[in-house]
Amino acid sequence: MTTISLPGPLLLLGAGRMGAAMLEGWLKAGVDASRIMVRDPAPSPQAAQAIAAHSISLNPDAREMAKAALLVAAVKPQVMDEALAPVAPLFAARPPLVLSIAAGRDMASFKAHFGPAAPVIRAMPNTPSAIGRGITGFAASAEVTGEQKELARQLLAALGEVVEVESEEQIDAVTAVSGSGPAYVFLLAECLGHAGRKLGLEAELAGKLARATVTGAAALMEQSGQPPGDLRAAVTSPGGTTQAALEVLMADDGLCALMERAVAAAQERSRQLAGKDEKRDSGS
Repeated sequence: MTTISLPGPLLLLGAGRMGAAMLEGWLKAGVDASRIMVRDPAPSPQAAQAIAAHSISLNPDAREMAKAALLVAAVKPQVMDEALAPVAPLFAARPPLVLSIAAGRDMASFKAHFGPAAPVIRAMPNTPSAIGRGITGFAASAEVTGEQKELARQLLAALGEVVEVESEEQIDAVTAVSGSGPAYVFLLAECLGHAGRKLGLEAELAGKLARATVTGAAALMEQSGQPPGDLRAAVTSPGGTTQAALEVLMADDGLCALMERAVAAAQERSRQLAGKDEKRDSGS
């Protein structure tokens, strides 16, 4: 990871699992701990350990927070407005760069707090980011400079891979594919284990086979660099057992059609969450 140099103090708003993962990644990337401030009434144990080990400022006073050049919003979307209410007024004269990793919170919701001229980056990480193996898509408002965008990219790299999308509207698609995607994979392992039990395998054995198959296949896909379709074809012998199963999964009403419907539903929900405040009742 590239050594990260901050243009000024960084205020991390929220130190839960994802905030803690970012914090640890920044420290590993050589960020000066004295330039980091954390605001969270109850940091996660992982974050608390890093804060104590590096003497990071926890819940500083208003005068110190007002010095921040960058605010990373990592609280749950349901409580974002409540968390920002006492903080945003500190930046009335000079809005910071706002980097949000909260699902379903659009740029406009942050500009409502920090003003229309505030530079805002909206990012969507996924749950493997908590162990540094995720992927994050982000979009930047027109006010974000090239230097700010590069800084955000470096900070998000603490969670894994980073990709930029062309517009904020595409964040809804990112949410549907990669943001919610880990749950789809977990469900696949769950269903595969259930199918094994129905064939007579003991529950523990079926679950172990399913879990190892999913994680092993994912590791192979990552290490080989080959397209998933090529890997699938390589393990499918004509007339064999895999082909028999794939004829079911790849039918017109099979897995691909089902996944398209599922991802479309997730995208629509993301759009709803980024819309009217009263619909913001959950994350990804």
